[in-house]
Amino acid sequence: MMTGSFKSMSNCAGFPNIVEKIILLSNYKGDYMSLINNSAITLLERSLDAASLRQKVISNNLANINTPNFKRSDVSFEHTLQQVLQGKVLGGRRTDERHMQIGTSSFSEVQPKTVTDTSTTMRLDGNNVDIDVEMTNLAENQILFNAVTQRINGKFATLKYAISEGKR
Repeated sequence: MMTGSFKSMSNCAGFPNIVEKIILLSNYKGDYMSLINNSAITLLERSLDAASLRQKVISNNLANINTPNFKRSDVSFEHTLQQVLQGKVLGGRRTDERHMQIGTSSFSEVQPKTVTDTSTTMRLDGNNVDIDVEMTNLAENQILFNAVTQRINGKFATLKYAISEGKR
């Protein structure tokens, strides 16, 4: 697991932001010219990967709610993705696979990262897991996962229609 700054994630938590996440993913038009290598489907696939990882992280947080000195974790993905889509992230261009990657220049290279919150403490035993926050994040993640799944199903239904009914 990779760790990073939790403070950068604080803007991504909370129910109102799930609407922003869904709008971000839904508004991306992508490359519709290629049926097989469709960037919109790749974007949605990455979002499902992030939701899957977030589900595991939240489950781990809930499993360790009574573990002394346990620090909760979260997944950082949408903020980085939004910056890449808006062109706010600098990234080096690799001309050879042996070159070291510098930054992220394409959304297909954005990977979800696990971020550990070491800055807060909820209880005297050093644990910072709040069950209400975790349950809210769990519900938000489920809504996001369902929305992205529906969007992917819609994309494939469109492709299926174009393949099967396009000749009429």
